Amino acid sequence: MEATLTDFVQAISSQPALLITVILTLGVIFVNGWTDAPNAIATCITTRCMSVRSAILMSAVFNFFGVFVMTMINNSVVSTISNMVDFGADTNEAMIALSAGLFSIVVYSVGASYFGIPTSESHSLIAGITGAAIAMHNSLDGINGAEWMKVIVGLVLSLVLGFASGWIICKIVSVVCAGLDRRKTNKFFKGAQIFGAAAMSFMHGAQDGQKFIGVLFLGIAFSKGNTSVVNMGIPIWLMILCSIVMAAGTSVGGEKIIKSVGMDMVKLEKYQGFSADLAAAFCLLLSSLFGIPVSTTHTKTASIMGVGAVRRLSAIDFGVVKDMMLTWICTFPGCGLISFGMAKLFMAIF
Repeated sequence: MEATLTDFVQAISSQPALLITVILTLGVIFVNGWTDAPNAIATCITTRCMSVRSAILMSAVFNFFGVFVMTMINNSVVSTISNMVDFGADTNEAMIALSAGLFSIVVYSVGASYFGIPTSESHSLIAGITGAAIAMHNSLDGINGAEWMKVIVGLVLSLVLGFASGWIICKIVSVVCAGLDRRKTNKFFKGAQIFGAAAMSFMHGAQDGQKFIGVLFLGIAFSKGNTSVVNMGIPIWLMILCSIVMAAGTSVGGEKIIKSVGMDMVKLEKYQGFSADLAAAFCLLLSSLFGIPVSTTHTKTASIMGVGAVRRLSAIDFGVVKDMMLTWICTFPGCGLISFGMAKLFMAIF
């Protein structure tokens, strides 16, 4: 069974909870494209392979295709997010709880920003829907442990595999190009890094776009009286909608993030930027194919650190590692607790 665009428009006009869910989800998608997507092109810009505006426009285009194409080919991440929790048999309360979970993401992100705590939209999303599901059941019965374990695996993959892939690819490139003319290799890697940035942008859309499609998919299922997304096909219009919103967010920019990731953490040359982009894109592709939700920011950051480690460990700013760990420690319990409280409050009021 597939939800049509007409059914969707009628549902949001008659169900305020679904309308709130859609607005909040699209808002988070837009912010994700704005704040996370610049990581994909940071190295390409700071090694002077592309101008800021050209790279941002390229990233917006490939983010669009990443969301759309990967969801058409393999929607494992959508399934993981949709099946991670069970909101119970009452679809009306389930919709209210889902709205509360998404609202908690906004509350947590604003609060974390005020206190200078680093955040991840991906982790906030997972924590938000988890806290809301626990509130629905007053227990952990609403949590699908097998699907949630993929999140734990994703935490390890984003750091360990990202770092290892960055180190291995950069080491191979360094050995292969050791005796070659530097001017010729720089010319080659300028084009190669543009390719790498495009691949990274594509995979950012493929990974992060699917997470939010999974939430909207749940909302649509609840609006139709279904307690799960089993036997429901993901409509093409939903893929296009999420693709456009993420691409629009990406086109806004994020120049401060580009400087922070591409310049402040490790000073990169063109071959190193290419190695980092290729490593991160590979990790995101692997994660997406196996339905493992990971943080694209942490994956790219880990790959850059792996590239930096080829020269020397002191080239890495380990303060970034501390921020990543702080994100993990704070986001899951912090956003989860806020979501739990919001869900209880929303269900009591509405």
